Amino acid sequence: MSPSPYNDLDRPPLNERALNRALVRPGGLWREIRVVAETGSTNADLVAAARDGADEGLVLVAEAQTAGRGRLDRAWTAPPRSGLAFSVLLRPQVPLARLGWLPLMTGVAVVGALRGFAEVEGIERGGMADAALKWPNDVLINGRKLAGILAEREGDAVVLGIGLNVSLRADELPVPTATSLVLEGAPADRDPLLRAILRELAARYADFCGEWVEGSLREAYRAVCATLGRQVRVELPGAAPGEPDGVLTGEAVDIDENGRLVVRAADGDHALSAGDVVHVR
Repeated sequence: MSPSPYNDLDRPPLNERALNRALVRPGGLWREIRVVAETGSTNADLVAAARDGADEGLVLVAEAQTAGRGRLDRAWTAPPRSGLAFSVLLRPQVPLARLGWLPLMTGVAVVGALRGFAEVEGIERGGMADAALKWPNDVLINGRKLAGILAEREGDAVVLGIGLNVSLRADELPVPTATSLVLEGAPADRDPLLRAILRELAARYADFCGEWVEGSLREAYRAVCATLGRQVRVELPGAAPGEPDGVLTGEAVDIDENGRLVVRAADGDHALSAGDVVHVR
């Protein structure tokens, strides 16, 4: 007899019915929460659903992904039920220029949910209460990566994917610079955390699609951005590995009105819309 897929009592499955009861409301953003045991990529699945005309507000959560992806086409893997891997389908009716803020807004929402969850759970500072962002939207705790966000467009839809390490042990981390909630001394209960993130994201998205106040989101992002004020090394997209012109070093001094990172280098300020940032110690 094959072992039960739920024999790891430290990693119980998510309850799809309970999530729908808690999050799906008339007039609310979320219209359906789907939980699947395994898929290749929740983002790829929702991009296909968007192409087929699926409505805004669909959420797909996978207990395991076999072809998960992060920014810059990096692979993202984790043991089953050891984290949160989910994507949401949105169809924002906003000016095209505003869409660049959507992944950054998502990062602000995740950090807000983590900090709020920490406050409710009474977690000391140094854990989830110190969650922050590395530009553009890597979620850090104590300088280590806890979560990543990937945004993909399909027609008038945007699919936002979030991968967050919950109960991974040190020997299960994908890279030494990563961490998990358990390793930071935080609770490993995925259900209330997923609810908190989706509620915070819905609230931020309502503001994003409503009376747009770019300055307020910009200030909210600055307030949780650990990159600002740091010396950074930025590997620029499109450059060959080792190519001198493909790396920019300097101080991260601002986030501009378009969500770009402003780096002050020896030859002046550079506003970057993409790049792989390393915080230099």
